[in-house]
Amino acid sequence: MLHAKKSAHSRRAAFREALSSGRLLRFPGAFNPLTAVLITELGFDGVYVSGAVLSADLALPDIGLTTLTEVAGRAGQIARVTDLPALVDADTGFGEPMNVARTVQILEDAGLAGCHLEDQVNPKRCGHLDGKSVVSTEEMVRRIHAAVTARRDDDFVICARTDARAGEGLAAATERARAYADAGADMIFPEAMADLAEFEAMRSAVDVPILANMTEFGKSELLTTAALESAGVNLVIYPVTLLRLAMGAVEDGLRQLLTDGTQAGLVDRMQTRSRLYELLDYPAYNTFDTDTFNFRI
Repeated sequence: MLHAKKSAHSRRAAFREALSSGRLLRFPGAFNPLTAVLITELGFDGVYVSGAVLSADLALPDIGLTTLTEVAGRAGQIARVTDLPALVDADTGFGEPMNVARTVQILEDAGLAGCHLEDQVNPKRCGHLDGKSVVSTEEMVRRIHAAVTARRDDDFVICARTDARAGEGLAAATERARAYADAGADMIFPEAMADLAEFEAMRSAVDVPILANMTEFGKSELLTTAALESAGVNLVIYPVTLLRLAMGAVEDGLRQLLTDGTQAGLVDRMQTRSRLYELLDYPAYNTFDTDTFNFRI
């Protein structure tokens, strides 16, 4: 009811412990707080907050148009409702190294368990589009150093994403990953790996946990959790899956509503009122203080 029961620090500590467990963690992308409640209830390991999803929710392309305030605001709303750790996409850190430092502290204050920062130039673009440009390794190392220095909770996870695979090749991406881990990154996010063999190469290159991005319609083969775990991947995100499912259903429903002139034919495809109220935990609110506020379900 209202807020998560576990503190932000305890969620961060649990995240770090889980990353070292040797098992694969599954983080679906939540496009709003209610989605995070469902992810929690169904037994996933954590919640991911995608920059691409947040941009799309604002009807914007994922090209660096969102601000730190917008990202921290939505990410904080999502982290508020779940006892699971929440990992957020912090793009390039929203500016120079000093901006990166502020970004980390703002995200800590918002209750996130960690964030990932990428080595693209600013403004960035979606990691599975062509034509990306990356900054020098030295520039990214400065971003990582700023992030690690700025955090106040040592359990807040700093993940370094490299987009170098597309433009510089796998060998360059692995070299960058080593440098980022040496600079203090707690986890490496190698973006747009082509197949399982490339994840295995990245696993061999670094000693810290690695993250796999299983986004649809992108550069990467959609691998099973069993395959990813066999390759030594520690965390898999499904950043846009739920938004795509939801928007596909919304568009189909709108078209049928326009054609039929009624939603009657759509009712059996809808989440029921009772199920929604169950997710929102109406009974807990109803019994919290019946002298102050009472209603019947």
